[in-house]
Amino acid sequence: MTDCDILIRGGTIVDGSGAPRTRGDVAIEGERIVAVGSAQGYQAVRTIDADGLVVAPGFIDVHTHDDQAVLSGPDMTPKISQGVTSVVVGNCGISLSPLTLDRDPPPPMNLLGDRGCFRFPRMQDYAEALAAQPPALNVAMLVGHSTLRAGVMDSLDRPASEQEIGRMGERLDEALEAGAVGLSTGLAYPTAQAAPTSEVAALARRLMPHRGLYVTHMRDEGDHIIESIEETLEIGRQAGVRVVISHHKCSGARNWGRSTETLAVIEKARQEMPVDLDCYPYIAGSTVLLPEMVDASERVLITWSESHPDRVGKDLGAIAAEWNCTAIEAAERLLPAGAIYFSMHEDDLRRIMAFRDTMIGSDGLPHDTRPHPRLWGTFPRVLGHYSRELGLLSLEEAVRRMTGVTASVFGLAGRGALRAGAFADVVVFDPERVIDRADFENPMQPAAGIEHVLVNGTAVWSGGRWSGERPGQLLKRGG
Repeated sequence: MTDCDILIRGGTIVDGSGAPRTRGDVAIEGERIVAVGSAQGYQAVRTIDADGLVVAPGFIDVHTHDDQAVLSGPDMTPKISQGVTSVVVGNCGISLSPLTLDRDPPPPMNLLGDRGCFRFPRMQDYAEALAAQPPALNVAMLVGHSTLRAGVMDSLDRPASEQEIGRMGERLDEALEAGAVGLSTGLAYPTAQAAPTSEVAALARRLMPHRGLYVTHMRDEGDHIIESIEETLEIGRQAGVRVVISHHKCSGARNWGRSTETLAVIEKARQEMPVDLDCYPYIAGSTVLLPEMVDASERVLITWSESHPDRVGKDLGAIAAEWNCTAIEAAERLLPAGAIYFSMHEDDLRRIMAFRDTMIGSDGLPHDTRPHPRLWGTFPRVLGHYSRELGLLSLEEAVRRMTGVTASVFGLAGRGALRAGAFADVVVFDPERVIDRADFENPMQPAAGIEHVLVNGTAVWSGGRWSGERPGQLLKRGG
C-alpha cells in the first residue's frame, strides 16, 4: 500500500479541462495531487466519501478587490464557502501597492480601505505581508494603474508627463519582479479618465519581458463600448501583450442587445491576438457611488455611506423622494458612498457568459457595509442557476470557465486542474444542491452544496465552516 494524506473516494470527477465527467478517486500527498481516477493501492490518513458529489479543481476568482481582505480577514469565508481557492487582486486599476498615502484615497481607491491600508511602498512589501500572514486561499496580484498614478502625480485630472510615466514604469517593473502577473486599469474612473491611450500603452509595454497581462475595466461600457474595446485592443497591439476585458457588459437600457456587436469585435480580434474576458452572473454591478452613473441605471441601492450610514440598503429613488430632491442630488449628499447599479439585461449576460472561454469573476467588494451578493454567491450561482437550471453551460464547461481557462490565461502553473502533479486545490460539491443563497436583501449568506474545499492539500472548508487553516500562497505566472 502507498500512503497518502487525503483520499477523496468515489466522486464524479470534473477535471477542469472540459472533458466528460468520470467516476473515480483523488489521492493527495502534501500539497500535490498524486493520483486521479483509480487510487487503488493508496491508504490515507483521512478519507472523504464523495459518493454522489462532484470533485473539481478549486475555483479561481479572476476578478476581485480582496487586496486588503486577504490580510485583515484571512479566513476569506465569503470565497472559500463557495469553492474559491485562488483570487486575483488589484483589478480595475486599484491595488494596495505600490503606494503609501498620507491622505484619504480618492474614489474608487477607497473601495480597498482607508489611507492606513495603503502602507506598501513596493509590491515586494505586500508579498512579504502575505507570506507573514497567509490567508486561507491563494493570491495572484495585479498592479493598478490608478495606484501608480496616485503614487507619482500631484493631480490625477490630467495626463501623466513623460517623467511621471517613467517613474510609474519603474514601480511597475519592481512589482512585476516581485511576482505581479500584470497591469490593470480602470479608465472609467476619475483617477484615470484623463490618462490618454499613449500613457497606458507606454506602461503596458513594460509587461512583455515578464509575460504580464493587460487587464482592463474599459473607458466606457455603455454608449461608447465599441470605441473602448478598440482602445483596449490597440493597447494590446502596441504592447504586444495579452489583453483581458474585465466584467464585460453592455450598460444602460439603450445599449441592451449590443453584446452581439461587442462579441463579434472580440471574436474577430482573437484571430490575430490573445484577447480574453470575464463576467459575473448578475445584471447589477457595484462600485463607488458616482452621480454620473445614476441616470443609466434602472435602480440604485446604497451599499455604504460615510455621510448617511442610516441609508445603507435603501433605494436611491426612495431616498430622493424622502429628501424631496432629484436622484443625482441625493447621490451627491450621500458621498462618499457605494452603490449597486441595475443597468444590464439578462439576454446580454447570458450571451456573454456563453461566449467561448469567458471566465468567471465575482468583482465582489468585501469592505462594503451591505455588499452586492456576488461577493458570496458568484460561483454557486453559475453552477446552480445557469448550468443546472437553465442549461446555459454544461457542468463540465462551467467548471472549465472557473478553473482551467483562468489558470491558462493567467499562467498559473499547476492550478485549475485535477491531475497527478497539480497542486491540490480541490472543491467537492453536491451538483443537485449547489446554489447561491445570497441575494440583494440578505447578501452575506454562504452558498448551499459546497461540502469540502482544499487549498494546497489542506482542508479549509468542511461542514459549513472554516477549518482555521491558512495554507494560501502567492501565485506567480509560470509557477
